[in-house]
Amino acid sequence: MVPLKDENPIKITPYVTYILITVNILIFLFELTLSPPQLQAFFELFAIVPKELTATFQGLSVNQPVPEFFTLFSSQFLHAGFTHIGFNMLFLWIFGNNIEEELGSIKYLIFYLTCGVLAGLTQCYFANESLIPSLGASGAIAGIMGAYILKFPQAKIVTVFPIGFFFPTFRIPALFFLGFWFLEQALNGIMTLNVPTNVGMEGGGVAYWAHAGGFIFGVFLGPLLGLFSDDESSEFYED
Repeated sequence: MVPLKDENPIKITPYVTYILITVNILIFLFELTLSPPQLQAFFELFAIVPKELTATFQGLSVNQPVPEFFTLFSSQFLHAGFTHIGFNMLFLWIFGNNIEEELGSIKYLIFYLTCGVLAGLTQCYFANESLIPSLGASGAIAGIMGAYILKFPQAKIVTVFPIGFFFPTFRIPALFFLGFWFLEQALNGIMTLNVPTNVGMEGGGVAYWAHAGGFIFGVFLGPLLGLFSDDESSEFYED
């Protein structure tokens, strides 16, 4: 899937988006060098462990060398597999450069990290007794998608729907594409309440509440950071 270009696009260089993608990939490559026990220990140290973070908020010691508050940031750069990082980086590339253009690089980085932190806290709130590490850039990227749907509701997303050996494409308005994605995350989050979890994240490996929370916070934080500061920049951009 890819957004359509405007007839007269404004070319930008999304340096922060490039850097975020690069850092995520480099850390994932490092993860590939670890044995399964080492990787599990790495995730338990640098990913969000809801029960431990909750204990930290309560003033209790969890005896970890890495402060639990730091995991709200470090967890955003960890991924559990090729599919996990592949889709995250694809969505970051598709939607991130346009939001970086609107906010500027510094505000965009603040926006991205803040959405990731708030998404992690949302997931932690709904699973505060879980010892399963929660990780991934999905919450921060969901924030970008929330800002995108607000700024570019009429932009068309070129989406591929595989049908057997055929791959037809359809142009779907961002409002419907991202709106459906958000509703799916919220409904799945509700369905996973009080459901046993598997290794990875809540609900069989997906932190739905982080996705939904990141999306909502992106909708609110975008305008606060100047998403609509230039009313004439409502065109759609793409490199």
